[in-house]
Amino acid sequence: RAFDVVFAIIGLLIGILILPIILLGNVIGNKGPLFYTQERVGKNSMPFNILKLRSMVVNAEQDGAKWAQKNDSRITKFGMFLRRSRMDEIPQFYNVLKGEMSIIGPRPERPFFVSELSRIIPFYETRHIIKPGLTGWAQVKTRYGASVDDSLTKLQYDLFYIKHRSIFLDFNIFIKTLSTIL
Repeated sequence: RAFDVVFAIIGLLIGILILPIILLGNVIGNKGPLFYTQERVGKNSMPFNILKLRSMVVNAEQDGAKWAQKNDSRITKFGMFLRRSRMDEIPQFYNVLKGEMSIIGPRPERPFFVSELSRIIPFYETRHIIKPGLTGWAQVKTRYGASVDDSLTKLQYDLFYIKHRSIFLDFNIFIKTLSTIL
């Protein structure tokens, strides 16, 4: 928990420093609210609201939940920059400070998809025995998940992480995440 709190504070401070640039980019390229919240499933399958920088058009899912695809037309140009740089995740450091998330762990998923994937993929719910994370083994080892097959692959990495959690593995994930961001 101390690791989470220290890095969450550092992450929020960095976020505050680059906030003027993000605000300007949002005004020019996003046209709408900067932040949004979305319900996700956390530890012990408890729901919580994740805080993110908006990277899609307003009301992107007015017709219901959809997988984000590569070159998704709902993603704004500035939103694409936020996603590629991982800056859209910066507000989640607040969720880490609140204790809803950890820095490292399986990425939290939306209840609609958890329900769907739990019916299809055996042991999918097992990933909820630990806190979800900002980054994780699945994030550094696979591409962005956009299907049931991708979710199965990510689950395999998440279960590997849960079984082999260690300071060494966390450090490895942290370094790979930094290299992805940079």
